[in-house]
Amino acid sequence: QEPLVESGGGSVQAGGSLRLSCEVSGVIGKNYCMAWFRQVPGEERDGIAHIGTDGNAKYSDSVRGRFTISQDNAKKSLILQMDSLKPEDSAMYYCAAGTPVCYGAVCYKVCRLSDFTLWGQGTQVSVSP
Repeated sequence: QEPLVESGGGSVQAGGSLRLSCEVSGVIGKNYCMAWFRQVPGEERDGIAHIGTDGNAKYSDSVRGRFTISQDNAKKSLILQMDSLKPEDSAMYYCAAGTPVCYGAVCYKVCRLSDFTLWGQGTQVSVSP
């Protein structure tokens, strides 16, 4: 079983909404960061929403105020609610999980890009003008 499986992508007109889900398998424990990334062909993968091990959410400037990341209490699913979609939101969206760096008993609460070691297969989002 894949550890992360995304669903919910599709096509929508600008201004519309989509809800992406990421089913998380039991291999991912409590001390994991979870995040959504997106990628357009020919460009680097871009982190847009992140939940740290403390449960706090962070967003990129491009989606702040329009997208909401959340996860259930058991960390069995990660959700990305996308509202007020724009054509520039069109991309392949990926769910990712990782563990933050620790120095002795002290661990960061957020993950760097290199800390994300588990990735889903991606789900396509297309927003038409």
